[in-house]
Amino acid sequence: MTDRTATLTFSDGTGPVTFPLLTGNIGPDVIDIRTLYTKTGKFTYDPGFLSTAACSSAITYIDGDKGELLYRGYPIEELAVKCDYLEVCYLLLYGELPTAKQKEDFVDVVTHHTMVNEQMQFFMRGFRRDAHPMAVLTGMVGALSAFYPDSINVHDARQRDISAHRLIAKMPTLVAMAYKYSVGQPYMYPRNDLSYTGNFMRMMFATPCEDYKVKDVLVRALDRIFILHADHEQNASTSTVRLCASSGTNPFAAIAAGVACLWGPAHGGANEAALNMLYDIQKEGGVAKIGDFIAKAKDKNSNVRLMGFGHRVYKNYDPRAKLMRETCYEVLDELGLGDDPLFKLAMALEKIALEDDYFVSRKLYPNVDFYSGIVQKAIGIPVSLFTAIFAVARTVGWIAQLNEMVSDPEYKIGRPRQLFTGSTRRSVPPLEKR
Repeated sequence: MTDRTATLTFSDGTGPVTFPLLTGNIGPDVIDIRTLYTKTGKFTYDPGFLSTAACSSAITYIDGDKGELLYRGYPIEELAVKCDYLEVCYLLLYGELPTAKQKEDFVDVVTHHTMVNEQMQFFMRGFRRDAHPMAVLTGMVGALSAFYPDSINVHDARQRDISAHRLIAKMPTLVAMAYKYSVGQPYMYPRNDLSYTGNFMRMMFATPCEDYKVKDVLVRALDRIFILHADHEQNASTSTVRLCASSGTNPFAAIAAGVACLWGPAHGGANEAALNMLYDIQKEGGVAKIGDFIAKAKDKNSNVRLMGFGHRVYKNYDPRAKLMRETCYEVLDELGLGDDPLFKLAMALEKIALEDDYFVSRKLYPNVDFYSGIVQKAIGIPVSLFTAIFAVARTVGWIAQLNEMVSDPEYKIGRPRQLFTGSTRRSVPPLEKR
């Protein structure tokens, strides 16, 4: 409880109403308006929930003005440098970084859950070969509940833990299977002697006739992408997972809903859009024509948009972008791609955006999607798979948020209200009079 309050006054004769003013550990104060309707007969109107806290959470904190991102209080800049992805998974799930023994046990259980039921191969064959990987992944993740019915009770903490391990472990396997299916290659089974990210890369790029040599620089790069995308507070897909799970559905179904939401180009498709923008500039003449593209991007009457720059939440430099920028240059250097026309174009565009007053004054800095798209392209991941890679990374965040919601004593099924603007009550006329 709190002694601090906020008083709401009305101009329609409704008396002033007082509400508790809640304070988190960091961030803005929150007005607790749960009794607003019972006290006044009124709702609030907040399209997109931009001013509404739909839950309390102790997992991730973002300060967009400062360009700050914290997982369980740890700055993303430190986690991305000092930890690997499975350590970050443990942190998000259980609240603290693992000890050496806890990490060993966690890595072991995830590693031994990476295989999927063999019948899922036959399920996948029902999809067209040219189906978008996110369409396949949405169906496959939802189908996990049919293949693993012993861990679908969202109200059983032990079953939620098992489903968490299964989802984190199997998501890379499913994504690799979707990719192999689309290119007509045999599936590659996971290997228990490889790291989480190294194993994923091998499942993606190895074939039965030629194994894939895992390069440490590339593994670190993809592992960093996973860390930077592991959670991002109450975004659209996370809110979808919470709302879906609030009905009591199973964790696999809730995560499938998150995958479907992530598919949207305004959410998970940003890095795909950024790379497609580079392809478009390249078609128009590449670096030589970049000035024309920038001029169109500045023109309010043009429909050209600068993709991969700026961020809805971060009004300063995206803290993840600086880390991804370093990784980007490491990967390009390792693979000798510095002179590749597409990557030269990307670096030229980055230079302009960081120096041009138009972009600097509007804080349209390159964001994490700009760099991660370049890195994934350099590694060899096809553009159509970028959002699926995002889903692999975000799975742990979705699970942590789901677990937190279900464990919250204030948890209840989500039920947003509305401002109704349709017809008022009317009678149905006879057919001949319509």
